[in-house]
Amino acid sequence: MDLFISNIQLASPEILVLSMSCLILVLDLYLGNRDRAVIYYLSQITLIGAAVTTAIFPVETTSYLFSNTFVRDLMGDFLKITIYMVMFVVFLYSRDYLRQRQLFKGEYYVLGLFGVLGMMIMVSAHSFLSIYLGLELLSLTLYTMVAFNRNSATASEAAMKYFVLGAIASGMLLYGMSILYGITGTLDIGEIQQTLSGGTTNTTIALFGLMFVIVGIAFKFGVVPFHMWVPDIYHGAPTSVTLYLGTAPKIAAFAMAIRLLAEALPGLHSHWKDILVILATLSFASGNIIAIVQTNIKRMLAYSTIAHVGFLFLGLLAGTPEGYSAAMFYTITYALMSLGAFGMIIMLSRQGFEADSIDDFKGLNERSPWLAFMMMIFMFSLAGVPPTVGFYAKFMVLKVMVDIDMIWLAVAAVIFSIIGAYYYLRIIKVMYFDKPEDTAPVTASADTQLMMSVNGLAVLGLGLFPGTLMTLCNLAFT
Repeated sequence: MDLFISNIQLASPEILVLSMSCLILVLDLYLGNRDRAVIYYLSQITLIGAAVTTAIFPVETTSYLFSNTFVRDLMGDFLKITIYMVMFVVFLYSRDYLRQRQLFKGEYYVLGLFGVLGMMIMVSAHSFLSIYLGLELLSLTLYTMVAFNRNSATASEAAMKYFVLGAIASGMLLYGMSILYGITGTLDIGEIQQTLSGGTTNTTIALFGLMFVIVGIAFKFGVVPFHMWVPDIYHGAPTSVTLYLGTAPKIAAFAMAIRLLAEALPGLHSHWKDILVILATLSFASGNIIAIVQTNIKRMLAYSTIAHVGFLFLGLLAGTPEGYSAAMFYTITYALMSLGAFGMIIMLSRQGFEADSIDDFKGLNERSPWLAFMMMIFMFSLAGVPPTVGFYAKFMVLKVMVDIDMIWLAVAAVIFSIIGAYYYLRIIKVMYFDKPEDTAPVTASADTQLMMSVNGLAVLGLGLFPGTLMTLCNLAFT
């Protein structure tokens, strides 16, 4: 009985999110369009409650629950709290956008919360089964949210592409897991690690399974050559959904990669390291080059995402605590930068108009100097220009490459970062030196404008004082 109570207590954040999601789903049936704000506020309260619950039931040591299928540790708690914070901002930025398009419905927030639950399960998974359940819960949520605007043919097409390709990738991941289960006889991550490290299994078969696992991870991150879905889905989905896609799920994908590669398969590091080197190089090279020719800012940021995931993989492939903490820092700060960039697109959009073209940012400094300054901070940070946090994130990853004597890879990453700076600086040039094509005032609610200011200043502040966040990332892997 004491063990059951302990398990329930430590899993209380997931139980809270699940319970509130079901409650909001039922309550939405009885609310009219004028009362939809109740759903929004309940969703935000759910995220706050989950954060409080995670904080008041902390773990001093790693705890395994539910027959070792679920784990509570420092890394998981920190990533979950980050997910709550990111999703709180996503819901806030999306509110006015959805209202203007008659899409302010309970389904968006219910699906969003179920996606959060999937991410939480992925973060705390300690079994191949729980990883896959969390991943599928998140994936099915995202497929539906991409097609959320049923009157948009572009969104429906994007959702179909995402569903088909996502199903193939999930099948690949599940096949790789089944192979590893077949040679180890267990789904438990800890037992798989011990079995593979003991040298009693067939290495060739293990490598075969590893390849399929990496394909699944690579697709969820959107790295080259598994990136074909990213630009189409980012472009086709409603911007509020693109905002969701481009932020919190990246944190969950990082946690999944850590659980699968660093915890379950560290004995095969010499093999998956070489694969990640290739994927990372292809990603930051292709992403930065192809982004240069984009005229749609959502597609540009999609290719930018591919390039940034290449940098994130540099930390993962190191296979050291320093590399993992640098990759974790990069993931969190990238989510923060993406929040601001996609949030700005939402703020400049209005009913009947999507500000998804680079030309839509022309003369933004004349329309709103403060918002132009915020966007400049986000672009500088994504480009890795000091003193923004993007510079420090890139610096830490490159330092890890130098520490493991892969200087050539660090040099290649720097070269392609310089190339990629062009398309970020182009946005700044358009905002400050071009005449506005749209002279309509930028209108947004006071809380949205306040959060955008906090978002931009946080990107700048973390660049000037990155020590606290970096220390928390280091603690997660000590």
